[in-house]
Amino acid sequence: MTNKKFITRTGKRKTAIAKATMKKGRGRIRINSIPLDIHQPEMARLKIREPIQLVGADRANKVDIYVNVKGGGVTGQAGASRTAIALCFVDFFEDSELEELFKEYDRSLLVSDPRRKLPKQPMGRGARKKRQKSYR
Repeated sequence: MTNKKFITRTGKRKTAIAKATMKKGRGRIRINSIPLDIHQPEMARLKIREPIQLVGADRANKVDIYVNVKGGGVTGQAGASRTAIALCFVDFFEDSELEELFKEYDRSLLVSDPRRKLPKQPMGRGARKKRQKSYR
């Protein structure tokens, strides 16, 4: 574990951007000032909790995590938060073994997802859908 006071890292998913701050503490986790235990919906809560479970309770209870996330929807915000939290853990504990564990489990824990929505095209209602063509 480092002797730094706190670590700040960011994660992105679609249009959501999360900024996580980690410091020594008692294991408190807050997403936009709301404790993770009461964060809704449950699927987002489980997704955010993945890197914390991989690290283990002994390490997770030594730090406090505060995440500020904005933009996007519920799933995008959850993905951005989990990336930011995982990057904080890797930097805070300076453990290459932990980094390998995250990569082996899911690469998106350490790498922000570059995929974005396709732009709308002419002659259509969206990125792929087109108006029906009539020949007669």
